[in-house]
Amino acid sequence: MSARWWLLHVDLDQFVAAVELLRRPELRGRPVVVGGGGDPTQARQVVATASYEARAHGVHSGMPLRMAARRCPDAVFLPSDPPAYEAASARVMAALRSFPVRVEVYGWDEAFVGAEVDDPMALAGDLQRAVFEQTGLTCAIGVGDNKSTAKIAARFGKPGGVYQLTADNWMAVMGGRPAAELWGVGPKTTKKLTELGLHTVADVAAADPEPLLARFGTRVGTWLRLSARGGGDTEVVTEPWVARSRSRETTFPRDLTDRDQIAVEVAALARELGAGVVADGRRVTHVAVKVRFASFYTPTREMKLRDGPTTDLDVIERAALTLLEKFRLDRPIRLLGVRTDLEMTA
Repeated sequence: MSARWWLLHVDLDQFVAAVELLRRPELRGRPVVVGGGGDPTQARQVVATASYEARAHGVHSGMPLRMAARRCPDAVFLPSDPPAYEAASARVMAALRSFPVRVEVYGWDEAFVGAEVDDPMALAGDLQRAVFEQTGLTCAIGVGDNKSTAKIAARFGKPGGVYQLTADNWMAVMGGRPAAELWGVGPKTTKKLTELGLHTVADVAAADPEPLLARFGTRVGTWLRLSARGGGDTEVVTEPWVARSRSRETTFPRDLTDRDQIAVEVAALARELGAGVVADGRRVTHVAVKVRFASFYTPTREMKLRDGPTTDLDVIERAALTLLEKFRLDRPIRLLGVRTDLEMTA
């Protein structure tokens, strides 16, 4: 096989739980749930991740800790420790970069690797061994001819395996599967595809482009057809990712009903968020406020700063409080959030 450009997707197995198990090896084999302060008796805390043993009991990310405790009463609950996960992720990425490849970090527990090799499966095995030897963590690796096929292939490799998905076997593997299994196709898109009579990947791949483009627009409709046919992006971006926005939010132990208290909380969030942005040398261009009511209805209001990008915390706070006035605060509130959009420097 001659050398050519390959994309590999490295996906760490149960990453957050695995980092905790490295620190607490006596918990191996037991159901472990990580999230919040690690206390399932506290209200409004959710699962960040669960070990495979806990997942077997139906515990999953985003589930309230209380529900997780009901589903798996024997689970060990641990508090979330983001600095430890960031440090472990950095060690993984360093292991990947020790190879003559291009690495695009895609999150704490994911990365795309681009390489011109004649045997991508051998490279995948080498990457897995290096990650394990240098970090103690295991990973699945998907091998593909673009990011989409590599990302999907990694699902078939979990946990700890390697799977190759390319133009040669794409339709045989994916054609009969639900369109929702395409990377980036969520419930709303799936519903629209179903309304068009498109249920499987093969259906979307063979679809008449006219109704598809009419329903989704040129950009999304074209992307859907390309993705369903096994196409995708092949570029690996190695430059550090620069955030276009930052946000901060708080879920309250008890619902808020007092308007003055709500305003105090929004002002505090805005100033805290703004201080972090300014400390990093960035400027704020837009401010948004999110309110989640007890019913889980979650509207958002946003505005562009009238006088342009700023580092003035008073301006950021005033904008957030101005936006708060646009909400009807006549129902109990369980969460408040503030987001700032940031000026992108050249």
